[in-house]
Amino acid sequence: MLPKIPIQNPNTYSPLALAFLGDAVYGLLVREQLLLTANRPAGKLHTLSVQAVNARAQAQAAEKILPMLTEAELAVYKRGRNAHPGHTPKNQSEGDYHSATGLEALFGWLYLHGAEARLRALFDRIQDDGDEGFATDRCSANRESVF
Repeated sequence: MLPKIPIQNPNTYSPLALAFLGDAVYGLLVREQLLLTANRPAGKLHTLSVQAVNARAQAQAAEKILPMLTEAELAVYKRGRNAHPGHTPKNQSEGDYHSATGLEALFGWLYLHGAEARLRALFDRIQDDGDEGFATDRCSANRESVF
């Protein structure tokens, strides 16, 4: 378990700062899920992780969870989506990149709020139909926290 450090109100962080943290949170959830669903070689784990943690996959993930979001969560997502990072990675559409930034901002915000159960519920919904290339673990709430 990582040590807890005092944080300011998560609403005061910029959307790009929240996305910076949310990228790591989302990536950790993907890696945890990949590892727990099958014992694979590290190279295969990396390949599957890259397929799930990119702008296009994250934009598709955002579309899946948008109907589930509360008003406050939707506001955070929109703040992230509408942020102007100043660049778009090559091989990614600008729309996908902005949607992915919104998803990452939301995951960073939820993490700072300590809302692990909500993070896992949204992540489970993202995986529901297997688009991310790995199976959903319905027992995620029973696992020890990775946070």
